[in-house]
Amino acid sequence: MAASATSTAGRQAARPLSQRARERRRDIAQWMAALPYLAPSLLVFAVFVFYPLVRSVVLSTYATNSIGQMTRFVGARYYQRLVQSSEYLNSLAVTVRFVLYTVPGVLLVSLLLATLGNLRLKGIAVYRIAFALTLAISGATAALLFQFLYHPVVGAFNYLLDLAHLPRVGWLIDPQWALFAVSVPRIWLQAGFATVVLLAGMQGISEELFEAAKIDGAGFWASWRHITFPLITPSLFFLLVVTTLNAFQTFTEVNVLTKGGPVDATQVVVHEIYRSFYFNGQYGFASAQALILFAIMLVLTIIQFGVIEKRVYYA
Repeated sequence: MAASATSTAGRQAARPLSQRARERRRDIAQWMAALPYLAPSLLVFAVFVFYPLVRSVVLSTYATNSIGQMTRFVGARYYQRLVQSSEYLNSLAVTVRFVLYTVPGVLLVSLLLATLGNLRLKGIAVYRIAFALTLAISGATAALLFQFLYHPVVGAFNYLLDLAHLPRVGWLIDPQWALFAVSVPRIWLQAGFATVVLLAGMQGISEELFEAAKIDGAGFWASWRHITFPLITPSLFFLLVVTTLNAFQTFTEVNVLTKGGPVDATQVVVHEIYRSFYFNGQYGFASAQALILFAIMLVLTIIQFGVIEKRVYYA
């Protein structure tokens, strides 16, 4: 009797174990079946992402010669040097200021444009096409366009200041204005993409919600505040992450408009890395700077997902 009970219990214990083994084999079979389809993407990531990352980690711990060949191991010397480098610390501060200029600017401008684009007005399709045109413009082209607008003599911005009887501004040569001037093309470029994303989110909201709010006596502002805004927070969160990462990696506008000047007022981190690598031949030092920037962006993204995403409303 006891032996029979023991045998039954053993079969019952073996059955889930066998089932888990079959599930594991099925999962492995599915992964193996998916691997040929993932192989092209994995190869691209391995060549253009994983290998450069590993190479940068190794290079940041070695001294190099004039052509970038590693000569001797220096450990964490470059990282210690960065902590004491006034140029790099200044570039970090400039980058943070640039992010604070551009990210809120992009979100606020695109939120306004998307709200206007969501109105049911005659000819609104032309307006929607107009703000989306920046998607086809490169950063270099936008920077050259704004270079003419910022011209101290014939530029449109100083012409408008003359009409308002205000003093002219040296947009790209005045340290107090240069970083703001570089931020404007970035905001202008990214606002088009952000507006498209937000407008798509707004048009995906059910009209029944607005009709019910209208019956309850809610006006445009109340409906926008209590219906539209909460339901587009996933789109806003996505744009917050993307624009923040893009702002930290800004290079083109700075290189075309100011090249980091005047007096390093626009010397963002990526341009500092570029200068260390290509002009000074400090390959290991530049790699250490790039890895610190990567770590900052990674930590910031984790914080955004851990803190801000909790306030996102997923319908």
